[in-house]
Formats: sequence, structure tokens, C-alpha cells
Amino acid sequence: MKYLLLFFFLLPIVVTTLGQSEKTNEEIVLTNKRDKTTVITNENGELLVNVSPKNVRKLKAEGVVRYSYFGATGDGKADDIDAIAATHAFANQHGLLVKADEEATYYIGGKDRTAIIQTDTDFGNAEFIIDDTDVENRNSFVFLVNSGLQSFKPEGISKLKRNQNKIDISLPGTCLVTVVNSGVKRYIRFGPNQNNGYSQTDIFIVDKEGNVDMDAPIIWDFDQITKIAALPIDEKKLTISGGRFTTIANRAESKYTYYNRGFGIKRSNVILDGLEHRITGEGDNGAPYGGFLNISECAYVTVQNTVLTGHKTYKTIGSAGVAVPMGTYDISVNRALNVSFLNCSQSNDINDNLYWGILGSNYSKNLLYDQCVFSRFDAHMGVANATIRNSTLGHQGINAIGSGTFIVENSTIRGRNLINLRSDYGSTWQGEFIIRDCVFVPLNGKQTSASLIGGSNSGQHDFGYTCYMPERITIENLHIDDSNHPEDYPGPAIFADFNSKMTTDAYVQKFPYVVTKEVVLNKVSTSSGKTLRISENAYMFRNVEVTTE
Repeated sequence: MKYLLLFFFLLPIVVTTLGQSEKTNEEIVLTNKRDKTTVITNENGELLVNVSPKNVRKLKAEGVVRYSYFGATGDGKADDIDAIAATHAFANQHGLLVKADEEATYYIGGKDRTAIIQTDTDFGNAEFIIDDTDVENRNSFVFLVNSGLQSFKPEGISKLKRNQNKIDISLPGTCLVTVVNSGVKRYIRFGPNQNNGYSQTDIFIVDKEGNVDMDAPIIWDFDQITKIAALPIDEKKLTISGGRFTTIANRAESKYTYYNRGFGIKRSNVILDGLEHRITGEGDNGAPYGGFLNISECAYVTVQNTVLTGHKTYKTIGSAGVAVPMGTYDISVNRALNVSFLNCSQSNDINDNLYWGILGSNYSKNLLYDQCVFSRFDAHMGVANATIRNSTLGHQGINAIGSGTFIVENSTIRGRNLINLRSDYGSTWQGEFIIRDCVFVPLNGKQTSASLIGGSNSGQHDFGYTCYMPERITIENLHIDDSNHPEDYPGPAIFADFNSKMTTDAYVQKFPYVVTKEVVLNKVSTSSGKTLRISENAYMFRNVEVTTE
């Protein structure tokens, strides 16, 4: 058996809302041909990689492979995606480090080809041009970081309870478990992008004895489970470093046809360090992006020392028949736990509202910003526990619904509110807020009447769950820069007017909204000299206990 023929391809991809579902398959075939390395594409578009035993031995001895070994030109003109995919496929087979060639510029056109990353990769100072102007498959990642481990269906689990700490199950090791009850709908969205909700879903970590990691607890009761999957968590860290990436933006019709032309990260224990992503070619129209970094179905992912870019906002007609701006992201986090962004920033102005907020997330737990300068933090369909510290957030600020503890400390927030509870999902947070050592600049200094906690809930819409405001809010050492305010400004409010119609007990909520019980204030100052008050709607918040320490 003289020659290795590596046969590599992707099966079709299915897209749901803002998340992705993919299948990959690799088949190794041995053959006898010639004593050299070649990369060819057959009539079915499948990539065939021939590597002689001599070259296999050489590359394994070196412990590293480069894209040029498999035919990449790196001249910024010829399409190098086949060579890049072949390099990673070979490295995955033999457990080798991948390094980009020094000073190379790799052009990646619109071919439906994904490079699978399963080993450490150093992009170094190489540049990558990703041309989205003519794409065969907008759902096809350029790079997919995935695990060599396979998911499986654990047996014997028919029900689960919220905050359950142990499951009667034996696993081969620590696993990421995803459960679904299709008989219950949650997150029934209200407003211009209204929908009928999504099947109840949860994701959590379970060790081999069945103990649930209570730092990311089960958040729903499951009276039945219609779908369950367990994915073993990779114990070894995989590191991807360097690389300067530029996307030439698509010019497609402005509608909800999301492009996923970047990194799909579907493996646990991953570090992305020192990556840069910029965007060029945005015109008068374009389809939105689902995230250059699309982190899903994994845990323990760290993105650090990284520069990303906000996408231009385009409008379309939403499900309610009215014009809406389309969410478009450079970062998406979906069904992922313990995801951290450390010392990250974006290349364009975080306060320029021509560009959409940089992050969107769903079904995730324990998200962290530390030393980040971003236009937005956002949790659409819930986050359980989040922390923002030592950071600055721009024009879209903090938007979230979810549960657990939300901590904001030593940060500057320049959005409309200090924290906005998303009204399209009921402005719900079942837990507490802790705000320490922060500066709030309402609307980035534009004239406005300031309120710290924003949102709205009429009590007339069924979101698929009881909606709560944080039970307890602790605010310590906060400065509110409200120097630019209207003439009749009465001072900043703790709460916005969440329901202007609810001013007497005659108002009946069909789906009651549970209001905050306690607010603790310690060292709150204002540039206007005005005193912090409860809300424009004093009736709605009449039973909130406000304590000043």
C-alpha cells in the first residue's frame, strides 16, 4: 500500500432561525498511484488528496503542514480553498499542526467547500480574502472547527426538573447534553418579527456519574423529552491563532437569507487567539450574516485578543408585514456554555448606528465579556448567567432576557438603557442584576430622559412562560452622565415605563408580569445633579422596596 488517497466531502446543510445543523463525513481509501502529493476535484465536486508514503513520513516527522504543501498559491488571486481544505483533512488524519505560509494572501471564492479543523492551527500573519459576491452555498462555513467524537442518544431519560442536580444515567465521560420537548413552545415572539415560538430546549453539562454542572443548570421542567443527544466534551484544548480575514460582502437581496461564511465552532475546549476580521464591499443592499464566528453546540470556548467588525444594517419586511432592520452579526453564540470574550474589540465605531450590534445569542449559559469594546451584548432566546466587566459597550448596549445572575462591573455603557430587557420576548429575567463601579452614558450623550432598566410588557401576550423582572437589583458606585437632558427632565429613573396603560388596579393583565421586589442603591451619582427616582410609572413599581446604603 504505497499511497494514501484522502476522500473528503460535506453532506448537505440544514439552517434553522439563527442556528445551523450540519453533517460531515470523511472516508479514507488506500490506493497505488504515483510518488507525489496531488489535490484534485472529481466530477461530483469531491476533493481527492493523494499523498505518497514518503511525503506522509516527511510531514509527520516535521509535525506540521502548510497550505503550500497541498498546492495553495497564497497570491491573493487563485482560489486556494481546495488546498486549504486538503491540508486540514490530512492534518486531522495524522494529528498535525497546521501553519499558514508567512506573508501569504489566500483568496477564497464562493465554492461550496469547507475546511474542517480538528488540530491546532496557526494562521500567523497570513491574510485571507473571503469573496461572498458569488457564493454557491451561503450556509457553508469556510472553516468548521468540530470534534472527532460522535454524539449519541442516551437511554433511560424521560423527564427532567428545573435545577435537577443529578440524572440517573451513566456516560462514557463528561458530555454536553441537549434535550427538546416539541410539545411545549417557548419564546413566542411579539412585535414586527412575531412568530409562534420554538420547541422547549435546554443544554447542560453532565459528568460520567450523571451529576449536572450546576453553574449551568437545567432551566426548564421537561414533562416529556422528544429528542435528546449527548456529545462527549473534548478534554484537550484546541488552539487557533492569528490570521487577518477580510470578507468581501455579499450583494444579495436584503431579506432573511443569512450567510454563514466564516468559522463554525462546534467543538468544546477551543481557544481563538489574535484573529482579525474586517469587511469591505458593503453597498446599498445585502443579505445579513449569521456570524463570522458562529459558536454552537459546545462548551468552554474562549475568544481573546481578537478584532471583529460590525455589519451594515439593511431593512426588509418582517413577519408582521412592516419594515424592520435585519439583525446581522459578526458573532453568534447558540446552544453553547461557558463562552468568554477577552480583550476583544471591533474595527468600526461602536457608536455608529449604521452598523448592527456585533453579537447575537440563543439558548446559552455563562457568557462573559472581559476587557471588550463592542457595540452590543445580546441574548435573544435567553441566557442563564452573564458577566460584563472592564468593558465598553456602544450604541446598542446590553439587551437580554434570561435567568440567573447578570453582573455588570467596571464598565461604561452607552446604550439607551444601562440594561434593556428585550420586549419582544417579554422583558423577562428570572434572577438578579448586580451593577458595580460603572458609568452609564444614555444614548451616547444624546439628549434623552435616562432610565437604567428598559423594557416593556403589556401583560396581554403569551410568550410561552411567566415573565419576571429581576427579583433583586443591586447598584453600587454608578455614575449616570445625564448632562444632556430635556428642559423638563425630572431626573433619571431606575425603571422605564414598562406599561403606560397600567396606572390603576383597574388594569387587568391576562398574563401577569412579576415586578422586581427589591432595589439596593449605594453611591449613585448624576451629572445633572438630579436624584434617581423609581419610574415615570410610579403605580406599576409602587411595591418595589428601594434601599439606600
